This record gives sequence, C-alpha cells and structure tokens, in this order.
Amino acid sequence: MNHATKRRTALGSAVLALLTTMTWSVATAPPAAALDNGLAQTPAMGFNNWNSTHCRAEFNDQMVRGIADIFVSRGLKDAGYSYVNIDDCWAESSRDSSGNLVPNRTRFPNGIKAVADYVHGKGLKFGLYTSAGTATCDSQGFPGGIGHEQQDANLFASWGVDYLKYDNCGDHLGQSAQQRYTAMRDALRNTGRPILFSICEWGQNAPWDWAQTVGNSWRTTGDIEDNYGSMLGIFKSNAARSTDSQRGAWNDPDMLEVGNGGMTDTEYRSHFTLWSMMNAPLLIGSDLRTASAATYSILTNRDVIALDQDSLGVQAAEISNANGLHVLVKPLDNGDAAVALFNETGSTATIGTTTTAAGLGNATSYRLTDLWSKAVTTTSGSISASVPAHATVVYRVARTGTFTAPPAGTTQVSALKASMASGAWGPVEIDRSNGEAAGGDGRTLTIGGTTYARGIGTHARSEVRYYLAGRCTSFQAWVGVDDEVGDSGSASMEVWASSGQLAATTVRGTDGPKRISVNVTGQEYVKLAALPTTDGARYDHVDWADATVTCG
Repeated sequence: MNHATKRRTALGSAVLALLTTMTWSVATAPPAAALDNGLAQTPAMGFNNWNSTHCRAEFNDQMVRGIADIFVSRGLKDAGYSYVNIDDCWAESSRDSSGNLVPNRTRFPNGIKAVADYVHGKGLKFGLYTSAGTATCDSQGFPGGIGHEQQDANLFASWGVDYLKYDNCGDHLGQSAQQRYTAMRDALRNTGRPILFSICEWGQNAPWDWAQTVGNSWRTTGDIEDNYGSMLGIFKSNAARSTDSQRGAWNDPDMLEVGNGGMTDTEYRSHFTLWSMMNAPLLIGSDLRTASAATYSILTNRDVIALDQDSLGVQAAEISNANGLHVLVKPLDNGDAAVALFNETGSTATIGTTTTAAGLGNATSYRLTDLWSKAVTTTSGSISASVPAHATVVYRVARTGTFTAPPAGTTQVSALKASMASGAWGPVEIDRSNGEAAGGDGRTLTIGGTTYARGIGTHARSEVRYYLAGRCTSFQAWVGVDDEVGDSGSASMEVWASSGQLAATTVRGTDGPKRISVNVTGQEYVKLAALPTTDGARYDHVDWADATVTCG
C-alpha cells in the first residue's frame, strides 16, 4: 500500500529544514516502539501446560515441579528454555473475602509461591495465567483480572511470578482491548518486579498497531491446533506481520504443537523452523513427561533456536511465495542470513533463490549450512534444494570468499554493495525513496523540501550493513522521513558498527533533514538501522540521503 498523503510547500519545508538541521556524533535515546521493562530482548522460551493437560486432575503442583526437573535433565534448560508457565485452572472459583485470588487447594496445597520457589531453585523462571475480563477462558470461568489489576499484580509479584499470560475472556465491562491490557501493564510495572507481559487477545483488535509499548508479545491469531492446516494458516497470518515486531516486542503465533501427535515429524520440523524464523516465542505445548526422542531432537536443535534468539531481532521476511513454495529470509547479527525454503504442497518440489535476493551480495562465495542435516556446501550465489512435501530446508548462509571494501577517498554508500540489506515494505532502494513494493519503484529522495540525487531509501524496520575492512574513518548522511508521506511517520535512525552503537536520532515527518556524522576508524563494518517509534511502523519511509564513507 502507499502511505503518501499531503505534501508541504517547498518554501515552508526549506525554512523548516534550516531550523531543524542538526549534527549527531553520540547516541541519544529516542522513544522505541517496545515495552521499556528490559525483558524479552529475544523471544521467550519455555513451556505451557495447557495443550497437554487442560484442566485435568494431573495438572498440579507435582506435575509442574516435574516439568522443571525435565528442563534440567533433558537438556532443555541448556538449549535456552527458561520459563515454566502454568495456564488456566490454577485458582479457586472465587476470590477470598479480601478480593484476592486463591490457588486451588487441591492442585496447589502449598500455594503458588511454593511451586515458583521450586522452579527458581532449578535456575528457571515461573509464569502464570489470568484473563483481561471478569472470567478466564475455561468453561468453569475462574476469576479474571479486570478491575483487580493492581491487586492481582501485587499478589503475583509476591509469589515470584516472572511471566504473565493475559487472556481475553469474560465480560470486558465496556473497555477496549488497549485499555484493558494497558491497565495490567501499568499494574505490573508498579510492582517493581520484572514480569514479562504476554498479551493474548488473539489478534482480534489489531494489537500489532498498539501493543508494542504495552506488552512483550501479542498473539496475532486464534489458538493453534495440532494439525498441519492450523499450523499452515497461522504461519501465513503471522508471516504477514513481519514488519511489526522488534526487540522486546514480538508477534506471537501461539505455542508449539511439536510432539503432540497430530502432525508428522517432517511437519513438526517445519513448524519449529518457521516459528524460529518468525521470532516467535518458543513455548513447548507437548507433554514432556512422555515426549519421544524425535520430539526432544526437534525442540533442542540449537542451530535453529539460534535463529529465533539472534540478537538482531529481525523477523524473517517472505521474499517469494508462488504455488505454495515459500522463501523466507532472516538477517542475523553477525552478518549471516538464514534462508528457509518451505514446501506447503503435497509433492516434492525444487525451491530456489539467490544470495542477492536474500540481501547478501558483497562476497565471491558463500557457505550454506543445512541446519537440520548439518551438511555444508558452498555457492557463488545460488541457493536451492529439493524439498519434500510439507518440509522446510533452512540454511545459515555465511560469506567465505573475497569481500568488496570501499575504495580510497569519499564514496557514496549507494554505490557500494551492501553486505546485508533488510527492509520492510519492499527492498532497500538505491538513490530512490522506499516504494513499498518492487525494487526501483520509489521517487527522488526528498527531506523537508530538499532533494538528493544519491542515498538509500528504506521503511522502518530496516537494517543495512556495509563492509569497511577497518579502512575507513568517517560516515556521514542527511537523515529524515521522506516528504512523500507528508507530515506523518517517525523513526529512530541509528548507526552501529562492530564496536556498538555510534549515533541515534529520532526523525519525524514534520522535521527537515538532520545530519549524522560519526567516526568509524578501525571498524569492520557500519550498519544503518531504522526502527519504528511509539507511533508504530506506518508511514515510516526514511532516507539516508547523500550518505558517504571516507576511507584511507
């Protein structure tokens, strides 16, 4: 879609540009589009009991303690899983005389704090469940949290809760989803205890438009079921939301069904791979007490988990989807990329792409590591595999050949080949603004009425990296929201290098161009990032105009 709206006059923009021109050489603190509780900097990993026990009698204190033991004994903790979460049916059917929730006396005779303490004693974290309405979702309708937010949050904190799943059942008392979930966010914050906040309103109220600053994750769909059709449909819905998540604020396509028996191991490997490519919270939903060796093998594939937990935090983008053959690309923090080839059809098919299409392209050769078979091959640019029905082949792609470094002197960045390029709403554009679809569909770069012949146009969220080989001394650019979106949009424009963040500034549609100039002496690479701010990712067409590097 095209977000372009009204335009400012050239004269007004020129005056505005003069008044707002700035030079940045140190990092500032722009408002990020993520909850500022410092949690979930990578997606949560853990367990939820609902799919394996529901409200059956086996869901009790000893069962939860046993799951914590299994985390340690079967290698799940070592693989990165940390949250042992319990779902509905943990409480009595009514609050006590003081209005407090009461743990079910049969299931948890020693209370919730006792089981949380046991989980903590294993070096793990403990999660709890309630609902943003008058009742929870089980047919028995246990008490919900609406109207009791601070009372419940204080109780949860006193019990040592580290994770709260907040569902969407019961009477909402006329409140919007945003009101109900924001109230609990504030209550959790007021406790002073770090509690990861998982919003579970099933994607009914477009949480991707408002939940970034409210929760650490938000469900994008209804509940997953243990069958291939359900998994496939949820994958497609969640993949379409790739531009809406970032560090600390994740799309959640619901828990993992791996090992529950309704899919083949091939389909479960696809499920696990696709969830990892999409930066989904990895919450095990199967019965770990009876899970097979094959299930544990899938759940503990550290190479695939590493994609989900990569610190860059970019959800994979689907760069190709034809006749049920999908290609997804996920840039990684060390400059590699993950490329997943998913065959949703019922027959074996060859699926292919290239390193250029994957946003990699400044080397003469690449190493492809198949993250399931562990086979290693090399390529000069082609990435292809014969993929069985319902299967996914996923490669970690690394450059191994000769790198192209900038020449001596001052060079336009748009003349260099990026070592990594990932942009929302279409590819990163060269000497054009972001057009939101095919390459080359943008316009002349224009910020505050000033036009630029050279530079790159992107849409937040985007990450573009250039290899410097330690030969360069400075990077400079004019940055801003392109005039094609009028006065709308805002983004955090950030410059990173191998040593860390070098500069950051917030740009808005009402601003003129801002100057960024940083010292990159000795740096292996420079990375240009554009992140959404508190108004979300809409209208965030941003430009790195007249961007240059000066090298020795």
